Amino acid sequence: MRFRHPDGSTVHLAYCTNVHAAEQLDGVLDQLTNYAEPVRRRLHRDRLGIGLWLARDAARTLTDDPAAVRALRAGLERAGLEVVTLNGFPYQGFGDSHVKYRVYRPDWTDEARLDHTTDLARLLAALLPDDVTEGSISTLPLAWRTGFDAGARERALGRLHTLAQRLDALEELTGRSLRVGLEPEPGCTVETTADAIEALTGPDGPPAHRIGVCLDTCHLATAFEEPAKAVAALGEAGLTVVKSQLSAALHAEDPSRATVREALGAYAEPRFLHQTRARTPDGTLRGTDDLDRALLPGALPTDGPWRSHFHVPLHAPPEPPLAATLPVLREALAELVGGPAPLTRHLEVETYTWQALPAARRPATRARLADGIAAELATARDLLTDLGLKELP
Repeated sequence: MRFRHPDGSTVHLAYCTNVHAAEQLDGVLDQLTNYAEPVRRRLHRDRLGIGLWLARDAARTLTDDPAAVRALRAGLERAGLEVVTLNGFPYQGFGDSHVKYRVYRPDWTDEARLDHTTDLARLLAALLPDDVTEGSISTLPLAWRTGFDAGARERALGRLHTLAQRLDALEELTGRSLRVGLEPEPGCTVETTADAIEALTGPDGPPAHRIGVCLDTCHLATAFEEPAKAVAALGEAGLTVVKSQLSAALHAEDPSRATVREALGAYAEPRFLHQTRARTPDGTLRGTDDLDRALLPGALPTDGPWRSHFHVPLHAPPEPPLAATLPVLREALAELVGGPAPLTRHLEVETYTWQALPAARRPATRARLADGIAAELATARDLLTDLGLKELP
């Protein structure tokens, strides 16, 4: 979906296909007709943007076979879809029954991460619509924090420098400008926007014109960051918001109540990691790597609110006593695209947790999942039009 900002520029809205589990190219092509095209039809749009997730195997197939790239582009066109952004965070196995910490491997200390992201950039340059010259890719925030020492940091930043050089060369060759955004996430070595600024603007930081930040509003909320301060700090540091992932975290206002902790327990599940943060009355944060650990007696203080890294559908917040961090999403959008000029032009709804929801809230059929994704996009569309953006045909 495309929107005209009041300054005349175009803002793109997509939904991220990492909600679908396919790792091979055939499965990716099936997603276009089984899910993305039905979502587009539900929204009564001639064209719909998708934030494409290409796992390692699918990306390698496309990289090795130009005919496969042409087939994917033709499939996108037939389904009325377009791609201006890729989700390069999960490398493989994101549809497995147990993902947890494995989603952070390989990290930016590993040559495999550099090679995969380079492949994604080349593929995106070939998939961009004819009238679009800028593409974006989100990636993990260097690495998970455990064992990440000074040597690891040097290797990771060195690979980002190499990536920036490759992106420069790619633009010279194709005329397409590709940028990559580190996605701050709780528990990672880059957990907050302040961490991103420290990593990317230090003496060893990569070129800012190529490497910036992907601002995920679920992660922002889980860390109890204030959107206005975070966005302003990024701008003052000269960092670009390459893209923003529109998402909401799970919020518990009063975790001291047994009924609240019981409700949270329904979201503790074995597939994904749900980092949880507690804010105490003096403003300090305490945290655990997963929601089930937070619920252990004494693990976290209960005299302030908790937030958990569980991507809650935008249009369907949990029932009381829980809530979703939709106010953080609204504030972030106002900062990013509500001003005189957009600070990012790529927005992506990213709720990959549909099948991890409590059983009564999971979509039971393919059609119900398409309904939910369409409803999320409609919610995001309304938020954008409320800010003065105009939906384009």
